[in-house]
Amino acid sequence: MKPLRYAHNDGHTDLCFDDSGRYMLTCGTDGDVRIWQGIDDDDTISHRAGDTVYSIAFKNGRFFTASDSNSIQANTFPDGLPDGIVTRFTASINHMVLNESGTTMAAGSSDFTIKVVDIESSNHKVCRGHEAPVLSLALDPKQEYLVTIGCIDELMCVIFQSINVMCINKDQQYLAIGCIDELMCVIFQSINVMCINEDQQYLAIDELICVIFQSINVMCINKDQQYLAIGCNDGLIAIIDWKKNRFLTRYIHEKNLKITAIAWNPSENNQIAFCDVKGQLGVIDEAVSETDNQTTEGEFEGVFDDDDDMLIQATADKQCILDNEASEDVYFVDFLQDVKNDIDDDKSSIVSSVIPPVRPITDSYKPTPLQKPFQSASTPLHLSSRFMKWNSIGIIRQYNTDEETSIDIEFHDSSTHHPMHITNNMDYTIGDLSSQAVVLASQGEDGNPSKLTCLHFGSWDNCKEWTVTMDDDEDIQAVTIGDNWLAIGTSLRNIRLFTIAGIQLDILTIPGPIITMAAKNNKLIIVYHKGMGIVGDQLLGVTLLSIGRNVKTIFNNLTLPLSPKSTLTWIGINLHHSNFQSGVCGSCNSTKPMCLISMDSLGILRIYNTSIGLQWTQVANTKDHAKGKSDHYWIVSLHESPQQLRCIPCKGSRYPPTLPRPAVAILPYQLPLCEMTTEKSQYEECLWRNRIFSYNLPVNSYDRDDILKESEGALMKLFALSAKADREHRAIEVCKLMSENTLQLAIKYASRVRKLQLAERISQLAQEKTQEEDEIEEDNLLHTK
Repeated sequence: MKPLRYAHNDGHTDLCFDDSGRYMLTCGTDGDVRIWQGIDDDDTISHRAGDTVYSIAFKNGRFFTASDSNSIQANTFPDGLPDGIVTRFTASINHMVLNESGTTMAAGSSDFTIKVVDIESSNHKVCRGHEAPVLSLALDPKQEYLVTIGCIDELMCVIFQSINVMCINKDQQYLAIGCIDELMCVIFQSINVMCINEDQQYLAIDELICVIFQSINVMCINKDQQYLAIGCNDGLIAIIDWKKNRFLTRYIHEKNLKITAIAWNPSENNQIAFCDVKGQLGVIDEAVSETDNQTTEGEFEGVFDDDDDMLIQATADKQCILDNEASEDVYFVDFLQDVKNDIDDDKSSIVSSVIPPVRPITDSYKPTPLQKPFQSASTPLHLSSRFMKWNSIGIIRQYNTDEETSIDIEFHDSSTHHPMHITNNMDYTIGDLSSQAVVLASQGEDGNPSKLTCLHFGSWDNCKEWTVTMDDDEDIQAVTIGDNWLAIGTSLRNIRLFTIAGIQLDILTIPGPIITMAAKNNKLIIVYHKGMGIVGDQLLGVTLLSIGRNVKTIFNNLTLPLSPKSTLTWIGINLHHSNFQSGVCGSCNSTKPMCLISMDSLGILRIYNTSIGLQWTQVANTKDHAKGKSDHYWIVSLHESPQQLRCIPCKGSRYPPTLPRPAVAILPYQLPLCEMTTEKSQYEECLWRNRIFSYNLPVNSYDRDDILKESEGALMKLFALSAKADREHRAIEVCKLMSENTLQLAIKYASRVRKLQLAERISQLAQEKTQEEDEIEEDNLLHTK
């Protein structure tokens, strides 16, 4: 392997050879296409193709680039002059392939579509069926099959000539695809290598790559259709003789960087070029030597370490073609044959089905992986630039790059405190902030214990910072700040309470691993794993505490509802008015106004609804407002009056970038009632939504009065709608929900529209309500005495 050369900026880098094999063409995130006359070329030719170029291909004296303009541009070689637009997409193009003659191109995009284009006429056909961005494609030389891969475990086989979907498989986890001669080759994690030939027979390259290659990213077949080159995420490049079912050799990237592209030289059949994730170009001249071709099983002894014993055993097995009568895998072949027959009968039909596993395993219970701890309103740790916290007080940003490791703290109200910049020498990854302090925590690793640091900028003395070091076996996994106190959740399932000045208070123990915490004023909400849920679901418990001189439990071990197959993404206590003083008593069953709100990964927002008992009610679905399937909303804060859901729209991702500063959008609450397009359902939704939120506001407050007035207005509209439709029984049911003053308005309206019988019944209902209220008042007086 020759020394690596710098080709492009950091990021995904692609390459290809020209038809003669004399030149290499590379592209990358800097938007340039570079033409190399060998790896030692110090005077490369560069052409500007856009801000970012995702893929490049060469055929018949022209090269094709897929750039950030969401189009495929043809260019002359080597001048790089534009030679027309091949096709366009509505999102970025991730991969493109050309047939042997260069007359047909297939391309996959992040808009979930595949286009097959005739290069000369620019006529194209669109293939749909993926439910996520298309990452890779492979076209067999006979142009009968097109194999594509999506980023959510989707494998799609397409009958190329008729462009009909042949099958969709979501059960197998595949890693890369390619085509060898008359074979479609798919690399899976569970079945390794599978090839399907035109006789509907498939070959499995035994356990060849099961042990060594666990993170395959790209692969390529040489011109002679004999050698398969594989590039892995850990920098491994392996050569396989797939016809002889033998592993030949492997090469290790000098920095173990991810291989993003790999290609065989079409003229020098023994040369491989590759690119890594740092934009570097490398060449292997003697990829397959004569010694490799003559190597026997005995000569492998001592070459590999103990971990490669299974690999050597795999190379000894020469049997490739499986006997249909001796393997259950024949079911897959029968399935392909049946589907192809159906397509031959009706070329316009699209057959979509799940392929049975090629190597079925015994059905058994598989426990759902437990959700890991997280901070509400924070972005994942693996991002080099991320939000540690975003709430109604301010924003904490963390930067972790080669040039900078720091934390920026910004307050929405500059009068609270000026912005802060902290050098992150302690590797803080968890944070929270309030109007009095900022708390940061690090997780213990490599012998360094976990630490908690509080920046108490609201203190009136000169010592505004204190730190606590945890024991070696206890890591901080969640933090939150309340009113003059803070809490941390640890890996030992302890909840440790501190005053904001650093005095240790109570230590509580929760019954399961912690997930997250939130606080408001003197209330602390804790979410943890309650047990093992059904397959695919999480079983979470919630505990609400009142923090004061003594810690009081408002409720304990309440089950948190989530959507099927989802996880918790946000939880908080209402940010407008919190009236928890009566709460839910641990020794009685009485309920008082309370507002806890949670959100899961499917965008469903739920409120703890005390108006109907200890229950949760869905009050919003953020996915209803997303424009695309891959778009999401990242929640920031909630308000009850006005009823607003403040969140950040994320196009094509779940999390917003730190730069440029994302704009906050406001979404409305909406209960999921049936037939929301009708006027009746809209009035009903307004009524019950306002009633739910009114229970969470202080009694006799202006906000609560405004919400109740809106509810009564919705009731009057429902009543008028029922009366006009001559549904008097329904109108009486609406009146039973009205207050005494609204009932009088209903009587006047019924008389005005000449519904005298209805008006009389409403009058009787008003009298009954008045009598009931008088009896209740008398009972209250007797109990008082």
